[in-house]
Amino acid sequence: MSLRLTMLNLFFRGIAKPHLRRTTDPGRAKRMFAITAGLFLSHGRQVRQVETPTTPRILRMEPPDGGARQIILYFHGGGYLVGAPETHRGLAARLALEAGCTVCLPAYRLVPAHPFPAAWDDADAAWDALIASGVAPRDVVLAGESAGGGLALSLLARLCAQGTPPAGVVVFSPWTDLTGQSASLVSNAARDPLLPAEGFATLVGHVLAGHRADDPRASPLFADFPGCPPMLFQVGEREILRDDTVTLATRLKAQGAAVTVELWPEVPHAWQLMVGRLPEADRAVRGAAVFVRGVFGG
Repeated sequence: MSLRLTMLNLFFRGIAKPHLRRTTDPGRAKRMFAITAGLFLSHGRQVRQVETPTTPRILRMEPPDGGARQIILYFHGGGYLVGAPETHRGLAARLALEAGCTVCLPAYRLVPAHPFPAAWDDADAAWDALIASGVAPRDVVLAGESAGGGLALSLLARLCAQGTPPAGVVVFSPWTDLTGQSASLVSNAARDPLLPAEGFATLVGHVLAGHRADDPRASPLFADFPGCPPMLFQVGEREILRDDTVTLATRLKAQGAAVTVELWPEVPHAWQLMVGRLPEADRAVRGAAVFVRGVFGG
């Protein structure tokens, strides 16, 4: 474990996690996340950034040599409550550079103003806009972290059912089960450096607004993935969302899917966001880029 990761975990445990536990106002949570992202996350200035006037709005991060034919459609995380393409520019830029792809970041609608299924509808619309522009499914990798990973997997289930899956999927600490039945919500409650398990039910209430938590679209843990493409999962061993990955990956492997699961020790939730600041994040993103190049045949 690097010294930077040690210091980051101390900060998260001592300041960030208690703050998240106390924050119940969605507006305040949005403001604090935007400030934190601006202060601590890289801004992706190494790549060309282009905004497309689609619905939803999409921020394109293009490698220096121009817009690549192959695309990573990346859904940002934030519990469906916070985040935006702009807060995830640093991670998207590094993926674009390392994988040699254009990374597209949709600005999907957030709760509590837009509960289920708004974000999911926007994820579908972002995919449909790419395909309508002439991009082939085989030239797209779906990706995302946390809630964005859940969106990517929900979209994947729809595409698999239609027989038009993408080339592959990369998800970081995806939120796949909104029912609250995941064992790691209890077993890792004290071990998770960042996420407080106590806020789970409140956040789910904002997200679903009374809708069934076991709906496979909202909780892709319960979805089917016929003809699933190769998938890469990265998750921290100590995360409360660890079993959201482990349980789904086990099911997919039993069905014959080509699934790679990386369990990282000591890291906090969605540590890949700290790329450029944290050695463990740099290694994780580099490995994800190698996977992307592989499914594209590079």
